[in-house]
Formats: sequence, C-alpha cells, structure tokens
Amino acid sequence: MGMHRIALLLAVAAGLSGCGETARLEVSDGFGPSPQLPEPNKTLIPTVNVAPAIGWPQGAKPVAAAGTQVAAFAEGLDHPRWLYVLPNGDVLVAETNAPPKPEDGKGIRGWIMGKAMSRAGAGVPSANRISLLRDSDHDGVAETRTTFIENLNSPFGMALVGNDFYVADTDRLLRFNYQPGATSIQGPGTLVAVLPGGPLNHHWTKNVIASRDGTKLYVTVGSNSNVGENGLDKEKGRAAIWEVDPASGKQRLFASGLRNPNGMAWEPHSGQLWTAVNERDEIGSDLVPDYITSVKDGGFYGWPYSYYGQNIDKRVSPQDPQRVAQAIAPDYAVGPHTASLGLTFAEPGVLPPPFENGAFIGQHGSWNRKPHSGYKVIFVPFSTAGKPAGKPIDLLSGFLSDEGKAMGRPVGVINDQRGGLLVADDVGNKIWRVSKAQ
Repeated sequence: MGMHRIALLLAVAAGLSGCGETARLEVSDGFGPSPQLPEPNKTLIPTVNVAPAIGWPQGAKPVAAAGTQVAAFAEGLDHPRWLYVLPNGDVLVAETNAPPKPEDGKGIRGWIMGKAMSRAGAGVPSANRISLLRDSDHDGVAETRTTFIENLNSPFGMALVGNDFYVADTDRLLRFNYQPGATSIQGPGTLVAVLPGGPLNHHWTKNVIASRDGTKLYVTVGSNSNVGENGLDKEKGRAAIWEVDPASGKQRLFASGLRNPNGMAWEPHSGQLWTAVNERDEIGSDLVPDYITSVKDGGFYGWPYSYYGQNIDKRVSPQDPQRVAQAIAPDYAVGPHTASLGLTFAEPGVLPPPFENGAFIGQHGSWNRKPHSGYKVIFVPFSTAGKPAGKPIDLLSGFLSDEGKAMGRPVGVINDQRGGLLVADDVGNKIWRVSKAQ
C-alpha cells in the first residue's frame, strides 16, 4: 500500500474531522461576481471536515432573519431533498437519496467518500417516493400526507405542464398523468428520455424545469467524477444541462462544463434560465467557489479543464486549450464548498425587504472545508436588469450546533404561493416554512 493511501486511511481513522489544510481566506472572499481565487493548495491528505448529522433537538429550529419567522411545515419525512408546488397549493417532496452505484465506491478514495457521506447524513437508503403534503386550512402546517408516486429510482426534479407531470429519476425522465386535486398517481409512468446513470453515476441528482411555454424541458446532469479522474470517456453527456422536447423525446446539449448543476429557475425580469452549480474539490478550502449563473444556449463553463473562466486545473489530462478559451465565467460566486443546491427567485410581497427581488439559495454545507461553509439559506439581491446586485444576506442560519454538528442541512427551496418560502431539510427530515414575522 502506497504512502498516499496510508495517509488517506489515517485521515479516516482520525475521525473524518479536521484533517488536511485550513482556509486562508474568509468564506465571504469567495462570494460575488469576482471572487478571490488563490493558488491551488493540493495536499497529501485531502481536507475532510464532516459536520456529523445529529438532527434537531426537541423544539429547536433554524434562525430566521429579522422581519421573518420560521416554523415546521412538515416533519418526520425520510430524507426530503426537493420540492414542487402544484397549482392548487399542494406541496410535493422527493424523499430520496443516492441509488446503488457500486463503481463509485471502489478504491481507497471511494471508501473514504462513502464514510464521509454516511457521517454527514447521506448514507441512508433512498425512499424512492414523492409524497404530497396538503395544508387545507392555510395555517402554514401540512395536515395530511399521502404517497403521490412510489417505486421510483432516486427521484429528484419535478415539473408539471398541463396534465403532464414529469419526474427526473437518476437515470430517466418520466411522464405521469396528473388530474387536478389528485393525491396519488398509480402506474410506472411513460419514458420520455434516458438520462446518464449506471454503476458509476457519481453525481446522481437530476433536476427538470419546463420552459415558460411548456414546449421544452431542461434537465441537469452532474459529472461522473470530481475532476475527470475516472476518465473523460465516463463523462459523455454529463456535467451539462440538456434540452428535451417532451413531444418527441429528442434531446440536445443546451450547456456544458457545469460540474454539478442542481437548482434551476427562470429569472423574472430577464427571462433567462439560471442554475446553481457545485464546483470541484481537493485543491484547498478556498477553492473552488460554488456559483449561480445565467445559462447561455451552447455555453461552456469550463469543467473539467478550467474554473471561473480560464483558470486551468492542472490535474486534468489531457488538457484542451481550445475549450478553455471558450469557457464562460459564472455570474456570481456563492462561496467555496458551500454545496449550493436549491435555487428559486423571490416573489414580490412574500417576504419583507430586503428579500423582495433576488435569488434564494439552499446551501447544503461543506464536508471538505475547514472551517465549515454553507449550512444556511442565503439571498442574493438582483437588479431589475436581472443580474446580481449586492452582497448575500442570510435568510436561514443556525443549522450547525455550537459543537459543529449538523442539526439540519437545507436543500431545495421554493415559494409556496401562499406567502411563504419552503426549505427541504434532509438531515432534520423536515420542511421549514419562512414567512413575514407576525
């Protein structure tokens, strides 16, 4: 066994906490349109700093920003990750986790990753279902819960167009018939498109959003590695957003070089598609900032060859200078290793100033930065021109205990169409609802 492998094993034996280097910059230095990008700091032992998942103590909850309040909309869920609100106000939640992916767990690195993810709360089996939550009396708490669709395969994104309800499983896009008011859907669904999956399937979450007119669907597909170490042949069709014609099932590459895009939303002023992207690891606590960005048709955003435009990642071989020259720098950084997943835009009048015009981002939280980053829901103000215009503001914080343990981890965020913002918490197994303070 080589020294590098022995060092990695020692890192795990040491408790998967605090190993490797320490950040030299503040998290805030990795925010904004021009984040600080220091030289890579690749160490013998990759930084492993897991916040162990413990759940919320009785009566505890996140800290809401001034002028807002937070309460549990639903509790006792099974790893709730993603949210969708139907036209009648019913809330759908994907109770889901990673599928079996035996090729992704091989070797020392895969073993360590598995141990770290389990400690962070991501090791539970997937419930493979979408549940429906109904708040009939509009008091901000769901009274009923039903199984909407079951026997799925690590479902994540959801979208409704007319009576067609789409679900992005980890390896396929499915269509179901939805009747308004229905509390469940039976049957296996109809295959619309095959999505990259398989026994490796490193970044397994697939999201879907419909175009404004409903004629096109956009589907996110994360990379099959951190930075191409499994071979670039394993990345075909990945690290990308695909456009799907639901009528014919035809697919075309809409944007690429996006390491792990998750949240997608239409910016209300410009009408542009935006996405939240997780950037690469293992070159230090200060690199590389995750980001939100508008998505250009045909745009290439650098992964794996470069980050933040033309900043070359020397770990990638062979390089592709032509592709690097085409790489688009993202619009707005949201901090290194924050695991920014959820993305939705504010609806005017729902929350008080300053939360009226901009983007809410669910930051799942770091496991490989020291000290921790993320573990909150932030708000990025936007101008009426449809671009970020100011420093981020915490909407929900306090997901970590004083001892650095994760009581919760926010993921999906969405407006509930009833004066609140919903936040899925896959460690607390709750959905939080943020509203104006009474």
